[in-house]
Amino acid sequence: MISKIGQIMLYVNDQDVAIKFWTEKLGFVVKAEEDNGSGFRWIEIAPSLDSATSIVLHDKEFVAKMSPGLNLGTPSLMFYSENLEEFRNDLSNKNVFVGEIVNMPSGRVFNFADDEENYFAVMEK
Repeated sequence: MISKIGQIMLYVNDQDVAIKFWTEKLGFVVKAEEDNGSGFRWIEIAPSLDSATSIVLHDKEFVAKMSPGLNLGTPSLMFYSENLEEFRNDLSNKNVFVGEIVNMPSGRVFNFADDEENYFAVMEK
């Protein structure tokens, strides 16, 4: 039986740009970084050091060569924020593309895009 979600793999074109986006614009922290010196590098990021779930940034091109046929598409991620409007305004002020806040049956939601135009959603909780 699965007891929790540990890591989510996010395949990106430029790991350095991705790190900068997630840490500088969303306030995430780098929990770990590994580089074997042969092109395999991954960076574990999360909202805080004690977060149970983290995102691991992998180089899309390298992974495609290592594992042909692996689905390298962006996962559909839903984040939670206690103050949706304040968070949306903060991202907008940092020149992050943000969508309008919409009312869904489960709550208010907006989406945002990273620097590679991958879209993610944020729900007020």
